[in-house]
This record gives sequence, C-alpha cells and structure tokens, in this order.
Amino acid sequence: MPMGGASSNVVGTHARARCAPRFLPPLIQFNCTSHIAVPRNFRLLEELERGEKGIGDGTVSYGMDDDGDDIFMRSWTGTIIGPLNSVHEGRIYQLKLFCDKDYPDKPPTVRFHSRINMACVNPDTGLVEGNKLHMLANWQREYTMENILTQLKKEMAAPHNRKLVQPPEGTFF
Repeated sequence: MPMGGASSNVVGTHARARCAPRFLPPLIQFNCTSHIAVPRNFRLLEELERGEKGIGDGTVSYGMDDDGDDIFMRSWTGTIIGPLNSVHEGRIYQLKLFCDKDYPDKPPTVRFHSRINMACVNPDTGLVEGNKLHMLANWQREYTMENILTQLKKEMAAPHNRKLVQPPEGTFF
C-alpha cells in the first residue's frame, strides 16, 4: 500500500472516470465519445465572470440584466461599439439576450434594443433572425454570448451591411 494508506486503486478510479464515472452528479451530462457537458447554470456563471472581466478590445461587452429576481439567469444585456470604417463607427448598440432553459444546447434569443439596419435584424422588432445569422442557424453548444456579439460586430462591417443607411442614433425598438 502506498504512503498515507491510499490504495493504488485511486489511479484506476481516475482513469475510469474519463469514460464511465460512477459517482458523477446527475446534473452533469456525460458522453464517452466527447467530454463532460457543463450544466446550464455553471456555464452561465462562467460567461458572467468572463463578461464582467471585459472582452478583447472593449468594443463588445455583456452581463446580466438589472433584474435582480432572475435566479435562472435568463435575461442578459449586451453592448457593441460599431466597427471602424462603417456607418456604425462610434455608435453604441444595446442588445437583449434571453437564454431559455435549453441554453446552451439551443441559442439565446437576441434582440437589438438600439435601432439598427442590418440584413439579419428584423426592421420592426430588432430581433436577430436566426436563419439569417450563420452562427445562430448553425448553433453549437460551445458557442457563447460573447461569440454572438463578436459575430454581430463582424456582420456590421460586412460589405452588405457597412454602408446601409441607419436610423437616427439614440432611437430604440
């Protein structure tokens, strides 16, 4: 028996845990061909922590909505500062993201609060139409709210969006 009275089975238990864990909490989904799927609330806490630290160059940010009663972490806000060399340059766009019970297996609902004219955004409601934004149409569990906001910023700079006439700054849906 090794030092401290531990049996050599400890190593074997860790090795087995990679594919067939015996005592995994029921909230954690496990797939032997891939990896452990982090539970929804843990994933959202990770995203909240990352969002609070700030992202990249600071032109994209997100966090929990101000509603302190949202214990299920469904309502989020996002901000995108328009990309350079586009009609969006210097504008600040506010968005609402809603993560239902199926997030991250299904994408959140994304809606611009600030008025914007973009090919993937419904001009009457501000809803980002999932079938018109590649990332939402081809959602993968690994994608995050940060990825969505970053992709929307890239879409603003895309040739088909960067010169579109925009509503007056400071108007909302």
